[in-house]
Amino acid sequence: MRSTRAGGRRPRVVAIADTDSYVKWAAALIGSLDRKRWDVSLLVLETPLVVSDSQLAAALGGSGLPADRVERIAHRDLPARLRRIGVDAVVLGARGPLVRVLAREVSRLAPRPVVVTGLPGISIPATRKAVVYRLQCDLFVVHSRREVREFTALSARTGYAHRYALATLPFARGAAVAAGGAVRADASSVTRTDMVFATQAKVPAERADRLRVASMLLRAAEADPTRRVVVKLRAAAGEHQTHVEQDGYPELLASLGPLPPNLVTSTASMREALATAEGLVTVSSTAAIEAIASGIPVIALDTFGVSAQLINETLADADLLAGEEDVIARRFRHPDPEWLDDNYFHAPHADDWTDHVEDLLGRRAAGRLTPRPEVRRHGGVLRDAWERKVALGASDTSALGAFAYAVGVPLRAALRASRRARRALGRRRPPALAEATNAASAGLAGTPGRSRVAPLR
Repeated sequence: MRSTRAGGRRPRVVAIADTDSYVKWAAALIGSLDRKRWDVSLLVLETPLVVSDSQLAAALGGSGLPADRVERIAHRDLPARLRRIGVDAVVLGARGPLVRVLAREVSRLAPRPVVVTGLPGISIPATRKAVVYRLQCDLFVVHSRREVREFTALSARTGYAHRYALATLPFARGAAVAAGGAVRADASSVTRTDMVFATQAKVPAERADRLRVASMLLRAAEADPTRRVVVKLRAAAGEHQTHVEQDGYPELLASLGPLPPNLVTSTASMREALATAEGLVTVSSTAAIEAIASGIPVIALDTFGVSAQLINETLADADLLAGEEDVIARRFRHPDPEWLDDNYFHAPHADDWTDHVEDLLGRRAAGRLTPRPEVRRHGGVLRDAWERKVALGASDTSALGAFAYAVGVPLRAALRASRRARRALGRRRPPALAEATNAASAGLAGTPGRSRVAPLR
């Protein structure tokens, strides 16, 4: 690919990320760029959920991005650092609320850089919030043909226009897809006997469901004491994850009593865990894609059904669903070959995200990179300060942020209490009156100038 040179030099692309999954994604995405053509670096933003040093080292492993191109930075120092670099394009790898804040701030730089964003794993179903939070970005990177279609359709339905581009999911890069459509198994001579369970912070959500999974893993370990069951944790004790985890598996397993020696937990990288894996079990983790890329069979647990909330619809389409007895018997599955091309295993030449970045850099050089509008909302600079404080927590040290938070927290509590009261009142009203009230509320919601996004979401 021919890069658009800025003033005779390589375009400078800086990724900004904070949490474990986003740092891994951002490092691998820009690490795939040809460094003879592109000048790339990663800024790890200090936030309440920032990666630890060990998480950062694991994220960089195999990413293609050298450690000397990575530095940690405080939010207050970010604008000045980007100006010193002379950045041409910024890749924002973070949760939606933080992307909204950073995109707003990066867009105020002069000249304005190209702003790229994306999601670090399976993004089906496409959600309205994912798009709305990222509206000020010029390019939204997704990782399968299906995701491009579904996000494009979502934009058409909602009116939130965006520009979507395709990039191979970093964890699927290099997968060897055979002529028959299957992913060829890793030819490594290492003995593979481990069952690896990929934990997730939010799926399943209920403690009883998570305890049921823990009990299943115990039964699997007891069924064959000669082979390990490895519970792959996202973080060690004291480390943060992209999503806050309640009812972690170490505590759940401990509650089941003495554990067999072949049931172990691991905080190694997923790459290391899969190196000795016979098969992988998950509900919906993107680790399933990483396993498939290595030719390792998978079970996507069907105990809790298939739904958007479980993020397992695409794995169901791959024919990877199986039950607890299949897990215990280690009846792992390979994906339907017809599923691969449309879901994360398209041919490398189908990737077009760098072509889009090229085009946007060309527009920028010609002075035609038009600003991306934000969603209309009330509050002005105080609203900006509130959103920044919520996204960054203690990492935002501004006086305006502290003031906005001091005002906003009780105001939000009052608004929520008011909504709960109105809902309760509506339930007690006669049906005809409730219907009339709902119609009036709907009319207000559609009043021109009102935000299409919940005020403090």
